[in-house]
Amino acid sequence: MTLIIIIAVVVVIAIIWISIYNSLIKYRMQTKESWSQIDVQLKRRNDLIPNLVNTVKGYADFEKTTLQAVTDARTSVNSAQGPAATMAASDQLSGALTHLFAVAEAYPDLKASANFTKLQEELTNTENKIAYSRQLFNTTTASYNTKLQSFPSNIIAGIHHFEPSEFIAVPETEKDVPTVKF
Repeated sequence: MTLIIIIAVVVVIAIIWISIYNSLIKYRMQTKESWSQIDVQLKRRNDLIPNLVNTVKGYADFEKTTLQAVTDARTSVNSAQGPAATMAASDQLSGALTHLFAVAEAYPDLKASANFTKLQEELTNTENKIAYSRQLFNTTTASYNTKLQSFPSNIIAGIHHFEPSEFIAVPETEKDVPTVKF
């Protein structure tokens, strides 16, 4: 009878262990998948940028420094390693695109171009998708990191060397309150 109780306890412990381990794997994969969604949107944006730059070049003797900043920022995103570096480079690219669109306002022919308008809308939609994907990544990261720190999964996570995921932080420049003037 004692042997049956010992075997039953071992089986219950094994089932709990396997269940917790599998849930840690699930949360880690959700975090990786949500990062992959960000990566997909960043690639989409990077693919749209050369078309935008070429459209702008065709319509105006545009500020070369603005176009160069967009091109350089795009290159930085492509060469960034890891989520933190990629998002930092992406934030620079977002800033360069914002400046490009602001300067484009001075060129009526460019603003009237159907190609420019379509590309601007596509980039705006992509920026919105990137923002949503960042939120999803931070949500899945929070769930995963909570699971890593909660008892008893923290013991199993430590034994199997699960590492916490880093959140994507909002750049300081985006925290500034915008000035609205009429």
